[in-house]
Amino acid sequence: MREKCGVAAIASRHRVASSLYVALLALQHRGQEAAGIAVYEGGIKGYKGLGLVSEAFNGIDFSTVEGKTGIGHVYYSIKISVPENAQPSIFHTHAGDIAVAHNGIITNAEQIKQELMEKGHHFIQGSEEESFAYMLADELKEKHSIEHAVKNVMKKLEGSYAFTFMVNDRVFGLRDPYGIRPLCLGKIENGYVIASESVAIDALGGKLIRDVIPGELIEIKPEEYKGNVIHRKKHKAYCFFEYVYFARSDSIMNGREVYSIRKRLGEILAREHPVDADIVIPIPDSGRTYAYGYSKASGLPVEEGLMKNRYIARTFIMPSQKVRQELVQLKLNPVKSIIEGKKVVIVDDSIVRGTTMRRIVDMLRYHGARQVHVRIASPPIIAPCYFGIDMTTRQQLIASGKNIEEIKKEINADSLGYISIDGLTEAIGIDKNDLCLGCVTGEYPIKIEGEKLRFQERIEWK
Repeated sequence: MREKCGVAAIASRHRVASSLYVALLALQHRGQEAAGIAVYEGGIKGYKGLGLVSEAFNGIDFSTVEGKTGIGHVYYSIKISVPENAQPSIFHTHAGDIAVAHNGIITNAEQIKQELMEKGHHFIQGSEEESFAYMLADELKEKHSIEHAVKNVMKKLEGSYAFTFMVNDRVFGLRDPYGIRPLCLGKIENGYVIASESVAIDALGGKLIRDVIPGELIEIKPEEYKGNVIHRKKHKAYCFFEYVYFARSDSIMNGREVYSIRKRLGEILAREHPVDADIVIPIPDSGRTYAYGYSKASGLPVEEGLMKNRYIARTFIMPSQKVRQELVQLKLNPVKSIIEGKKVVIVDDSIVRGTTMRRIVDMLRYHGARQVHVRIASPPIIAPCYFGIDMTTRQQLIASGKNIEEIKKEINADSLGYISIDGLTEAIGIDKNDLCLGCVTGEYPIKIEGEKLRFQERIEWK
């Protein structure tokens, strides 16, 4: 799964570039393809590159960068190819310099772009961030306040977005009115920080204040912050996959600790899908917390039966189909003394295409497991995501058009159990009407052509 990103913003009495670098390191799990930092130094100046944070900024001494306000971004997508396309994106407009860092997907981006082109705007990148900057600049040209300008822009945006952005030396955070993508606010020693996850605030020695409210615009300054909810929706649509997959376990998200939720998911999974087995084995590292919860609730011991090779290069080139199929064996290797002759339960966060899970199951059988039972801490993914995950076609999804028995046979498991939607929402502790469950229900919080809208009334023909 790709398309996850991380954003950050800092306003301080001291230079912020080095602190932004630390914040991006803490958000590295959200993006590993590119990274960028933009700071105000008499104008907005950007530093960006491809690769991990340590690679993207190789050779840059941020202690000499003088800006006291800035934003940062880590990127994870197959679309990026040159450093110039990394974020934050910087635009020099008639309203001043505007820099934008974005996590999410604007579902009506093409329509907005066409309207802006008809008004005479010439696109360089053609990106959603460029459209946002041009719309904001047009509103500011009308002498609107930034708050009024953003409110008008939000009326035109559809989809998911967590922005950090700058207008000259002023720094802001903006979260979509459904709250699909996360954003939070923290206090650091000499200022304030906005970030995708609270772990970035922790890394800076700061204190989490709260989440940015869905539909809220926040401006941070060294001595204070000011927030205003300028666009409200009756129901939220927090992405459940943030809790299951994206976020770091030590993050606090929408007031809830991700680790505790994941452990509870494992406990509920054991309650819903018990099995006669000898041991529980997590898929490292994604399944570990769920496995602890499953073990606690089931009474089965948890064992590290799969070892992960952490030194397979991120840019590892696989020259043939045979080598690509061997990638799982390169990354994961069984501990034979643990699995040999055992009935094992393997626990993971999700199954998307199913090819990786099939290879893991086959590997465990090859090395002596008597039975292999698979337990998954999310419901079956049956539909595409349009709001920030690169799962955009049903053909990619093993659970689309297949029942549990068919999936079980395809992955060669002795049994297969997914957590229920009710079990999922119980663990998260948020009403299902305030979660985005589109990929597991096929019903979406935002209108998508050809898809069912959440809460849409069914038409009964007599």
